[in-house]
Amino acid sequence: MKTLQFKTNINCNNCIRAVTPTLNAETAITSWQVDTANADKILTITGDLTEAQVVALVEEAGFKAEKA
Repeated sequence: MKTLQFKTNINCNNCIRAVTPTLNAETAITSWQVDTANADKILTITGDLTEAQVVALVEEAGFKAEKA
């Protein structure tokens, strides 16, 4: 299990609500959170996914992510 961090454009509670079903449905994710107070809107994910898998999930939910 590893922890990955990404810069995102998930910048408010509505955005978090929009991405929640996609991230919660991924069984390889143990936990996740978005720091909307951070200028880079840092998404922290703990689980057994690659960086590419996380980026694909975030994009599937309609947002952008890049390795922090």
